[in-house]
Amino acid sequence: MNKIWIINANIVMENQIINNGFLVMSEGKITVIDHMANCPTLALIENVIDCQQRGYIIPGMIDIHIHGAVGHDFMDADYICYSRIAKYLASEGITAFLATTMTGSMTEIEAAVEALAYYYKNQPTAVPEMLGIHLEGPFISQLKKGAQSEAYILKPNVQQFNDLYNKSHHSIRIVTFAPEEDSSFELLHELTSKGVIASIGHSNADYDTAQHALKAGINHATHLFNGMSGLHHRDPGVVGAVLLSEDVYVEIIPDNIHVHKDLLPMVYKLTGLNRLLVITDGMRAKGMPDGMYHLGGNEVEVMNNQCIQRKTGSLAGSVLNMNAARKNIEEWLTLSLAEQLRVVSLNQAEHLGMDNRKGSIALGKDADIVWLNEEGEVEKTFCLGILAFEKD
Repeated sequence: MNKIWIINANIVMENQIINNGFLVMSEGKITVIDHMANCPTLALIENVIDCQQRGYIIPGMIDIHIHGAVGHDFMDADYICYSRIAKYLASEGITAFLATTMTGSMTEIEAAVEALAYYYKNQPTAVPEMLGIHLEGPFISQLKKGAQSEAYILKPNVQQFNDLYNKSHHSIRIVTFAPEEDSSFELLHELTSKGVIASIGHSNADYDTAQHALKAGINHATHLFNGMSGLHHRDPGVVGAVLLSEDVYVEIIPDNIHVHKDLLPMVYKLTGLNRLLVITDGMRAKGMPDGMYHLGGNEVEVMNNQCIQRKTGSLAGSVLNMNAARKNIEEWLTLSLAEQLRVVSLNQAEHLGMDNRKGSIALGKDADIVWLNEEGEVEKTFCLGILAFEKD
């Protein structure tokens, strides 16, 4: 694989910004980061991208909760569909993701995790990398089902989870479930014993039960405020338990639809920078025109960036662009670029135990690189050193 040189670039690293620097990508890794004063003679270099000190070079973003895009869904159980979703995600500056499933019949979920396991082992090049599966349901609360299909909701069951885990070839990384439905926290203990992240979500647990579950091993909360018992002055609910915990990673959908933008500063004050995870919860309508779509077997009307389940009127995923989410966080929380990158990339990598190769720009890490132009839009995206997206 030829080396690619990015020169005259403002490179955002974890603890500093190198202004007017250069970066070399080779064999899928970042092999050189330095100042332009130390760059070799340009005549000796092939495959040069000259940023002309416009914009910034940042690490690729990581979406750990995404259901689909461009008309496709990870429940479709189809390799080509998965490839098309991944290809599109690069346009948003995403270079890695967790394929997220939904509540459906056990036959549908099994087919999806088997197809995802095959895709995981045989991923195409030049697209964002699938890091594993986020199993959202079917072990959730009927009272907080949201857009999930009530007909297929199941009580948490260790054997059924293990069947799915084995069919996924052990690629399930996160499981969203309702711990109040989990007798003696049997599923929770099984997840933690396997190193799978246990997430509280689509849960109607009261504050005490939620606290107990967090102490027993839950360290992740799925799309905060949505699909969980809310904050009440006599029962702080799941939201209160999560926000008052000191070691729970918190997903947030910053679209001013799922969460009012003025609540984000409160969330940020309670979670701090290192536990906040920006997600999109994107559905198959992402990157598509407004209209009627399907999610989890239900009709969803998409209009003006809102995805509404026709039968119940509940929110049903989103069409939020990951880079737009980053820009929203910048505006609503007044975060620096380095701080923004922590909540869209590095926190996700650390939480998944993959920060040795993902989440920031550093020597030896994967060459997952995004060039943001002066307007903060994605100009180019490289996945493992290969160009995956180029504007226009």
